[in-house]
Amino acid sequence: MSVKMATFGGMANNCYLLVDDNTNQSALIDCSQYNQRMLDLIGDTDLKYILLTHGHYDHIMGAKEVKEKFGCKIAIAAEDASMLSSARESLALFSGAQQNNTQADIILCDGDKITLGETEITVIKTPGHTKGSVCYMSGDSLFTGDTLFRLSCGRTDFPGGSWDEMQSSLRKLSELDGDMKIYTGHDSTSSLNFERKNNMYMKNL
Repeated sequence: MSVKMATFGGMANNCYLLVDDNTNQSALIDCSQYNQRMLDLIGDTDLKYILLTHGHYDHIMGAKEVKEKFGCKIAIAAEDASMLSSARESLALFSGAQQNNTQADIILCDGDKITLGETEITVIKTPGHTKGSVCYMSGDSLFTGDTLFRLSCGRTDFPGGSWDEMQSSLRKLSELDGDMKIYTGHDSTSSLNFERKNNMYMKNL
């Protein structure tokens, strides 16, 4: 599996393209915008899925148009699915952003497996930032959206946020086996071992 990354918009959202090297099938983790930069990220891969880490507007704004162009499927947890068609719930209404409403094709559950050729992606439910926040794990790569950041974690003061749930989710990630590269929804990449040792939100669990 190969991982490509591009950063979009004023909130510096990281979007990731996972590509199965044998089949060229791909999955886009979060879809912040639809523009030439996004098209360049997807390139000539066979895009099968848009895998959303949660439903806040800055992570979903390009999903409708990318889905229509490539015929791929949008996947999100049930608790956040309504955000795809509600500017109020996605918080777009309060930001001045124009949301392009769409709907989920796949509702994700904890432990679900998504296959790209020979590449397997596991869904890990991690509520706290939103009720339906998820992370995606493939091999030694962990895509954490707005749950885990380098030396930090996601906000819990938005509607649906919960500090208690965030602590449980961080504990769940901390207890995963081995070390992994952490691909975050904003800011820089990290590693799970580094966060276990240095992230105050993980150290104090």
